Order: sequence, then C-alpha cells, then structure tokens
Amino acid sequence: MALDTEKKQEIMRCFGRSAQDTGSCEVQIALLSRRIADLTTHLKSNPKDHSSRLGLLKLVGHRKNLLQYLKRTHHDRYMELIQALGIKNR
Repeated sequence: MALDTEKKQEIMRCFGRSAQDTGSCEVQIALLSRRIADLTTHLKSNPKDHSSRLGLLKLVGHRKNLLQYLKRTHHDRYMELIQALGIKNR
C-alpha cells in the first residue's frame, strides 16, 4: 500500500516549492491524496476490510485539516492545489 520512492519524488517535484521540499502543505496534501486514491481502489475490491477503511477515514481527516490550514493562510496556493488535484472547494 505504501507509495514507491519514485512516485513520492514525482509528487514532490510537481507540488513542492523547491527540489528538496518534502514538508510543505502542498506536498503533504498531494501525498495524502495519492494514498487516499490507492486505498479507495483497494476498498472497492475488498469491501470487508474495515481496518483499511478506518485508515482511510483518518487520512481524509488529516488532509481536511491541512486543506483548512492552507485555505486560511495562503488562499491562492490553496486554489491552485485543489484545482490541480481535483478536490472539491469547501
């Protein structure tokens, strides 16, 4: 279930502010979005996997908190990010 190093590097290059940027909100949200998408496809084929469903809910909550912080502090970067990731604006 974990992301490959290459996939993480690609996400960091796309959404990071610099080449070494690993902790900015944009990168964290993009990584969480990828993990959420992977878990969603897993749960479609394994509907009784309740522990993965709980992990998915925790990831969604964490991403929601990061999105709220980014919206509150840097609204322009928030708008660009949700447009790039295809997340609903709330």
